[in-house]
Amino acid sequence: MIPWLLSISLAYLLGSIPFGYVLVKIFRKQDIRATGSGNIGATNVARSGAKGLAIATLLLDLGKAFVAVKIAQHILPGNYDLAVAAAVAAILGHVFPIWLRFHGGKGVASALGVFLALSWPSALAALAVFVVIFALTRYVSLASIIAAAAFPAFGLYFVPTRTPIVVGGFFFIPLLIIVKHHQNIRRLISGTENRFGSPKVTA
Repeated sequence: MIPWLLSISLAYLLGSIPFGYVLVKIFRKQDIRATGSGNIGATNVARSGAKGLAIATLLLDLGKAFVAVKIAQHILPGNYDLAVAAAVAAILGHVFPIWLRFHGGKGVASALGVFLALSWPSALAALAVFVVIFALTRYVSLASIIAAAAFPAFGLYFVPTRTPIVVGGFFFIPLLIIVKHHQNIRRLISGTENRFGSPKVTA
């Protein structure tokens, strides 16, 4: 029980670190939540004009989630259920960070981080889906949604362990990401969603 509590707590706290918010606050003296879509993720940081900070946000959001899973794997080696539970905790931390009154990001970069730690072939396959959709449409949101929806198929194909926790985690994380994109989905349907690189930002 102690390894589970420790791993999940650490994963949530690591996931809660709002790197986009912190970096923009430190280097630009701005609150990223008051810019563009109000999201603390890399895409909104990029749209604020801070491309370097956006790259740093992407890598740090990915890295914190990756490390969260690796810590769980180190605490209890060979327990894939715990690794998946830590992955879910890290994503919940990013989406609902305790430091920002539980208003965080959409979890895309952090999801890539946990998927790389859990099953790198599955993560790379989902990333390839993202790249193709983004290249065709220039919609970060659409690419994120489709890549997230595709991950469970890749995960269940590459990972032989299919316990209820593993299957539940593989579906829960993509579902949470899709739900967090509900406003983007509305804009995609109405045709008002901004393509990446557009000078206009829709809140």
